[in-house]
Amino acid sequence: MDIIRTENLTKIYRKRHLGKLKETLGVRNLNLEIREGEIFSLLGLNGSGKTTTIKLLLGLLFPTQGRVYIREKLMPNKEIVRLVGYLPELPYFYKYLTIDELLNLYGCLSEITSQEISQRIRQVLKIVALEKERNKRIAELSRGMLQRVGIAQALLHSPEIVIFDEPVSGLDPVGIREMRELLLKLKKEGKTIFFSSHIISEVEKISDRAGILDQGELVCIVEQKDWFAREGGLEEIFLETIKSAPTVFALEPAQA
Repeated sequence: MDIIRTENLTKIYRKRHLGKLKETLGVRNLNLEIREGEIFSLLGLNGSGKTTTIKLLLGLLFPTQGRVYIREKLMPNKEIVRLVGYLPELPYFYKYLTIDELLNLYGCLSEITSQEISQRIRQVLKIVALEKERNKRIAELSRGMLQRVGIAQALLHSPEIVIFDEPVSGLDPVGIREMRELLLKLKKEGKTIFFSSHIISEVEKISDRAGILDQGELVCIVEQKDWFAREGGLEEIFLETIKSAPTVFALEPAQA
């Protein structure tokens, strides 16, 4: 069963400068189905449209055309957004707050009841191994610890769907391994995981399927069995796909 579905999803960025309108392609005609309970990864070079896709799924950007459905509900939808936990690529938190204070803030924003919030904070801090650091200020944390705080806030309201944008970006080898183990644990708990990455070796270790974006277009979806059966694995499939993908023609000049 598909839990996320897009139909001809397109985003064109428009910017006016000195009386001229410039158009830049984000993604074009994206048709994607994410199955409930799977780990689906989105691969692509920098600028291929991965972050744009994620923001469109979340309703943080409005599409130029096309639709997004989550649980068959047309997005954006306030009630459906409650089912989703999100970790941006570069999370920013108020540096003067402690981890505990920050999570209390996010708990209030997520409308978690006062009776539940303390319990949920304890649970997510245990998941990300930050129980002993809960009274540290955000300004004191390392890059890896900040990433774990970001994961904690994404899981705080017990979402069914977890969407991470480049979750291992900036992490050391220990942090990357911890992230991998966490994603697999979340899958075992029945959560659906959608994440973007350009680190192919990590994607092929944990993903059930992977989509490859090139120049804003979804050029193929690869099953786990496909890269296990291929010499060179997912990396070889990715490189071959990118090299053979046709060049996307530039947008027609916009009218001023």
